[in-house]
Amino acid sequence: MNLDWPALAAYFFGGAFLCNAIPHFVAGVSGRPFQSPFARPPGEGLSSSRVNVLWGFANLVAAYFLVLRVGVFDARNTAHIAAFGAGVLLLGVLMGGRFGRFNGGNKPVG
Repeated sequence: MNLDWPALAAYFFGGAFLCNAIPHFVAGVSGRPFQSPFARPPGEGLSSSRVNVLWGFANLVAAYFLVLRVGVFDARNTAHIAAFGAGVLLLGVLMGGRFGRFNGGNKPVG
């Protein structure tokens, strides 16, 4: 089996960008402030909902180009899906821990 490592790396990072797009875009369109790299301090302070919509959309565009414009992504190819899913999962776990301390997710009540 011939693996296209540059394409798999692109799918991994595409998954990570997609994972990052979701909370920013959802918070933004919901009208809620959320942490972003543009806040003070970066990644800890809150940015406006408008900034988060724009940042979420920029991440979505990056994910699109990395997944659908690099190589030939095939959703039925296990290596392609594994690389993409690993990017989503890894960033999700890392960011969940990082931002959980600001939003109460690291110490659930109940």
